[in-house]
Amino acid sequence: MGVSPSEPKPPLGAIVGPTAVGKSEIALEVAARLDGEVVSADSAQVYRGLDIGTAKLLPHQRVSSSGKLIPHHLLDVVEPDRAFSVAEYQRLARKAIADIHARGRLPLLVGGTGLYFQAVVDPYFFAPGARDSRLRARLEEEAERYGNEHLYRRLEQVDPVAAGRIHPHDRRRIIRALEVYLLTGEPISATWKGRWSGSPYRLALAGLTMDRALLYERINRRVDGMLAAGLVDEVRELLRKGYDLETPALQILGYKEIALYLQGKLTFAEAVSLLKRNTRRYAKRQWTWFRRDPRIVWWEVRPDNREEISDAISRWMAGQLDICVE
Repeated sequence: MGVSPSEPKPPLGAIVGPTAVGKSEIALEVAARLDGEVVSADSAQVYRGLDIGTAKLLPHQRVSSSGKLIPHHLLDVVEPDRAFSVAEYQRLARKAIADIHARGRLPLLVGGTGLYFQAVVDPYFFAPGARDSRLRARLEEEAERYGNEHLYRRLEQVDPVAAGRIHPHDRRRIIRALEVYLLTGEPISATWKGRWSGSPYRLALAGLTMDRALLYERINRRVDGMLAAGLVDEVRELLRKGYDLETPALQILGYKEIALYLQGKLTFAEAVSLLKRNTRRYAKRQWTWFRRDPRIVWWEVRPDNREEISDAISRWMAGQLDICVE
């Protein structure tokens, strides 16, 4: 690719959008054309041992249609019981991007986790803020007694902006947002404003979209495919290792629903129905998040235009970043 050291801002491409839209597959083709490496922006794929339910590309699948092996970064970073913050992700992702630039290649940020995306493309700073261990313990107890949804509804009332950006099952971040509000009287989302005044990178941000009915059909088929590929056994193995529903990884979409089934709290049919519904809702939230960013250029994916979209994005991104297409 040939990144010039004299350029004030190094280039960064991105492919974002809702789950099941086809980001990973298209990213392989774009990376192959632009001599790129993928940096994952997926908060579920950072966990080791979570492969099927996160649709993680395994090493032998990280190959373009032309046979080119595409390096991937920020996969399998931590164990399932380890909380992993956005600040940690930002640090590791920025380092991976710098290393890719040092190799003279193009980093391509790929995923659907909005906070991860924003933490990389914008100069987003993380301040320690107010903390109170006793208050957190009380909120944890409240979550245990009434469920994550109860805390999430509280957050919606006091900080709807934060609630719109935090997954309803992400207990750790819900509690953190409530902790800040209860200690300071200010919503945590207020501290997010004014944190960026321009990206540290020269950006080419591609968003993938799809007809909603078609996307929901793909989501349902993907869930069925995950189950056929062994998702239940994957979750069973996590439980066998001693992880439970309080483990960060088992709060992730797909793992929580199947764990509830394996613990006898849902029938199999109920778990599958809930997983499909929750995934559709998650896709809608992702769409809402990314549509707020005016820098993203959108491309509609159809069943018959994957190759065309990959070629178009490659050429557009090369033009935006002033690099060559192979």
